Parts: sequence; C-alpha cells; structure tokens
Amino acid sequence: MGTENRIEKKHYVLVHGACHGAWCWYKLKPRLESAGHKVTMLDLAASGINLEKIEDVNTLSQYSEPLLQLMATIPPNEKVIIVGHSLGGLNIALAMDKFPEKVAVGVFLSAFAPDTEHKPSYVTDKYNETMPKGHWLDSEFPEDGNKTLLLFGRKMLAEKLYQVGSIEDLELGKTLLRPSSFFSEDLSQQCNFSKQGYGSVPCAFIVCTEDFAIPLKFQLWMIQNAGINDVLEIKGADHMAMLSKPQQVCDSLLQIATKYA
Repeated sequence: MGTENRIEKKHYVLVHGACHGAWCWYKLKPRLESAGHKVTMLDLAASGINLEKIEDVNTLSQYSEPLLQLMATIPPNEKVIIVGHSLGGLNIALAMDKFPEKVAVGVFLSAFAPDTEHKPSYVTDKYNETMPKGHWLDSEFPEDGNKTLLLFGRKMLAEKLYQVGSIEDLELGKTLLRPSSFFSEDLSQQCNFSKQGYGSVPCAFIVCTEDFAIPLKFQLWMIQNAGINDVLEIKGADHMAMLSKPQQVCDSLLQIATKYA
C-alpha cells in the first residue's frame, strides 16, 4: 500500500515566464511523465503558439486566461501542483487566488513571488527599482497604449537567461520568443492577492544560484517577503533552469509533491 501511495499519480501544471511559451518545458515534461505523473503545459495569451496578439492583451487576468480556463476544468475533488517560472509566478498566484481549493502547492521556480500585504505589482516594481542601470542590456520596452511591452534582447538571453545551458536551447529561445509585458500599470490598480485565496495555499520556492536575470539576492528577498518556508536550491542553475538543469528541476518538483500532494 505504502509503495502505491508514493507513486500516486500527481498532476503538474507548468506555467512559463515572459516572452516564452509551453515549449520551454520540453525537457521537463517527459521526465515527470516517466516518473508516472500527468503534466499540462500551456501557452498563456499571446505566448508560444497562442494566436492572440500582445497588443490585445491589457491585463494580467487576460494574459492568464488560458491558465484560468484550465483551472476551471479541474474536478472539485482534485488538486494540482502548479509551477510558475519567472513572471509566471504572478500567473500562478492569480490562479491560486481564484482556485485555492484546487491547488496542493504553488511552486515558484526562480519566479516573482507576490505577497498578500502589498499590491500585486509590488515585487516587480521592487525588482525594477533594485536592478542596476544597464541590467536589461539590449532588451526592448516599446510602449503600447496603456502598457509597456518587453522583448528580451539577444545579448540579454545569452548572458543572463541561458548562459549555463546549451547553444541549441539559446537558439530555440531566440527563434520562439514573443513580446510580453509585466502588466505593471494594470497590477498597480488591482486589489492585493487575498489571504483566504492565494495566502491560504502552501508555497515552495526553487532557488537558482546562477540566475542573472532574477539574481539570487532578489530571489532570497522575495522568499522572505512572501514568507515562503519551503525552499530548495539548484546549484549552478541559470534563469532557464528547466533547460539547463532539467533533471534537478524534476527531482525538486517530485520532492515537493511528496510533501504536499
């Protein structure tokens, strides 16, 4: 009986970060599946092969719509392990806020982890304030009506996001990136994530020590600020840990699931 419980099938929902898409989980999905679990990776609005254009997506809620639709279909007696990477931390926080009863644990993979004390824009605003001048290298921030867009530059990708991984994965990133947004203008006007929603769901954080996009110091600040107690570390992982250290990410997620799901 004990053995059966240990390999009980879990459902992982993987949520990508800004400018990326479901494709960035291509190494992790088969690993989790071969360990006996169900994996759903999805494209957020105007990301990956989702047909919407970023110009038509003005709020975090609109951007998260594919994730919120998926969460609505999860049966009431089931709970998922929801994993957000980078900006995807805000998407999973929104999903946990709306569907707390459907989430066993929220996992922030070197991701923006909001709190319930401040506006949802607090962590990204803090991030932009604390990053040194020139941090973004050749990334572009075109204005689009009521929001600022973001498109990572090639130098930024090579030096701060994909610097540990393979040149093939870097090439894949360069080929498939699409413009995104922090939706700061929208998030600064939204209500805080609630204590009874997002604040009631257990959270874990996977720290990536060689992440130069969201540096270690800032990851640790967010963990403390959001009061996350369960922290795992992947030494030598860059920002795109699911590509540069897929087995370690898989092992970390299996470990977290054993505890919560």
